[in-house]
Amino acid sequence: MDKKIKLVAFDLDGTLTQHKTPLDDTNRAVLEQLSKHYKLVMVGAGNAMRIFNQLGGFPMDVMGNYGMQLGLYNPETKTLDLVRNDTVPCDRESVDKRITMLRERFGFTEYAGENVEFHDSGCVTFPILGTKAKAEDKLAFDPDRSKRRKIYDIVVETFPEFVVFVGGSSSFDMAPRPRDKYYALSNFCKELGLSHDEVAYAGDDYGPGGNDESIYKSDIRFYCVDDYTKLGEYLKELL
Repeated sequence: MDKKIKLVAFDLDGTLTQHKTPLDDTNRAVLEQLSKHYKLVMVGAGNAMRIFNQLGGFPMDVMGNYGMQLGLYNPETKTLDLVRNDTVPCDRESVDKRITMLRERFGFTEYAGENVEFHDSGCVTFPILGTKAKAEDKLAFDPDRSKRRKIYDIVVETFPEFVVFVGGSSSFDMAPRPRDKYYALSNFCKELGLSHDEVAYAGDDYGPGGNDESIYKSDIRFYCVDDYTKLGEYLKELL
């Protein structure tokens, strides 16, 4: 156990669970052991309550939408108290036009469902295969992310008002600038009065364009989780 560390933060999909699947008993046990010694928090890209439900109601705080939401665990009600739920206006017409331009430029003109997915928070998803694409098609599209990383810089330049991530299996996710996971976690540390050397983070998406990359490149201790089924091994020094 590292006595200097007071807060351990986590990514969810690929770190604690398989993509969009419930927390299993093995990794739940890892969290239970860690919670005896550290405060825990989830730093997520999606909705805080959806993340909490995927965790099976595990008693920990959850930041959603890159910190735009903050849910504090209430031990009496055994659920989250949503104490922050920020939204940012989005120029949907402009975003839609720019995504259409990128589709035409790179040949992504055939898609199922909508051209773009707008979220109430102001975050945006550019679903290359469309919002109603089949799961098997999305998984097969870009498994090593090479297709999206090839055009990542151009997407970033096209959307200067957003922080852009290579998201999921076939999309780009965008959060209103300057919001990313490092921004969210840094603000949470300030609220708790913690310095960065008192925090550790575990994530799997730390490569170029990944939504854990901002923390991976920061001054916060980072644990690379390349196989969520071996989480306990990666965090051995904290247990």
